[in-house]
Amino acid sequence: MTQSKATLITAQVFISGLMAFLMTLIFTAIPMGFAPGWVGEWLLRWVTAWPIAFVLSLGVGPLAFRLAALAMRFVQRPGRDGAGL
Repeated sequence: MTQSKATLITAQVFISGLMAFLMTLIFTAIPMGFAPGWVGEWLLRWVTAWPIAFVLSLGVGPLAFRLAALAMRFVQRPGRDGAGL
């Protein structure tokens, strides 16, 4: 199923936002714990990380889809049942 370009970009906005949200949460909470001020620091890191993650996803997303397609062609070659994956 082929997605429209608008759907793919919208998905990348959500994916990059959620990944930046979770990653910055984890990597702010680990060194700071839940000490006073950690929420402000986390949100600052998230607001900084999200646009960077989105721009990077524009390049990495198509590459990941191509790699997935190659992997699936390899797995689905005649004589392979894909049971090892």
